[in-house]
Amino acid sequence: MKLTVNGEALETAVTTLEALLAALDYEGDWLATAVNSDLVHKARRAEFQLSDGDRIEILSPMQGG
Repeated sequence: MKLTVNGEALETAVTTLEALLAALDYEGDWLATAVNSDLVHKARRAEFQLSDGDRIEILSPMQGG
């Protein structure tokens, strides 16, 4: 499946948002995720099915000012 993750093309065999995060070594309760500009709450990531061509944004808080 071809996806765009944070603006970068990615080809993967994962089918859920949670599996994608694990494959990319993202962990923690502080992440925000969006698929095709729609926010996906942490509780829905395990069942959220990805589709070929989806655009995923993974956001994490930054320190600084």
